[in-house]
Amino acid sequence: MKRCAVIDDYQTAASAVADWGRLAEAVDVQFFHEPFHDEDGAAKRLAGFDIVVAMRERTPFPASLLERLPQLKLLVTTGMRNRSIDIEAAHRQGIVVCGAEGAGRPTSEMTWALILTAARNLAVETAGFRRGAWQTTLGLDLHGRTLGLLGLGTVGAQVAAVAQAFGMTVVAWSRNLTAERCVALGVTRAASLQDLLATADIVSIHLVLGERTRGLVGVAELKAMKSSALLVNTSRGPIVEEAALLRALRERWIAGAALDVYDQEPLPADHPFRDLANLTATPHLGYVTEGNYRSFYGMAVEDIAAWLEGRPLRVLCP
Repeated sequence: MKRCAVIDDYQTAASAVADWGRLAEAVDVQFFHEPFHDEDGAAKRLAGFDIVVAMRERTPFPASLLERLPQLKLLVTTGMRNRSIDIEAAHRQGIVVCGAEGAGRPTSEMTWALILTAARNLAVETAGFRRGAWQTTLGLDLHGRTLGLLGLGTVGAQVAAVAQAFGMTVVAWSRNLTAERCVALGVTRAASLQDLLATADIVSIHLVLGERTRGLVGVAELKAMKSSALLVNTSRGPIVEEAALLRALRERWIAGAALDVYDQEPLPADHPFRDLANLTATPHLGYVTEGNYRSFYGMAVEDIAAWLEGRPLRVLCP
């Protein structure tokens, strides 16, 4: 019988959102609910497993870890892209890597949850309400404001549509953004990144993390923003230089930020982000919804069943 490890199941939800029973005759499935804190821990706990189901990028699988898992033959990742897996190394080692598609809209919905929370000071007001306070802040009107989007792919387009419903002007920029894409979505194409940063009241990031986007927003970019502006990041933490953002928030270069993603996850308990009054922060909830999990883990079961039959589905190639 094959052994399967479903890892980083933080909410102990994986067993309930998919039909793992269809694998019962051929696979012994075990669920791991705590993160592996280092590669040694992951190698030790995952030794002896033929199959691993990884939740997004919670646990990296570099070549060095894959080499320590000689029994591993199938690695399934939730999502159809996972930059924390060395897929080329996996293929060299004879490990099949498969993906699982999500529900499609949770991240854009989370983006708006953060924008609205930050704009209307909901975290502050909710905490004050529980202490007996009443109306202690002034919120930011969205109608008539400008939303700047770094990236206008699937998620960026969904965020733009909601902004337009609120009566906001939407401008967008990325290195490969075309005028045709902007026209089709009713969005203004910014002449440059600096132009977008200087004009937007809210800047929201929707780019894929890569060599050209890592550290894209640093000191110069944060200083280019309006002092009244908000920065929102539901994409990947390293797109924004962490030290620069800490300084920008402490010194009030910008009014505030709303983050769902970080350089290190889970974020350490003593991280300075946790103490900033002008930071709205959530623990990477953009993809954490019941519908998304049902899609992710349901397809993960399909991937395993198909692999067992010799016809793997949704294979990810280097």
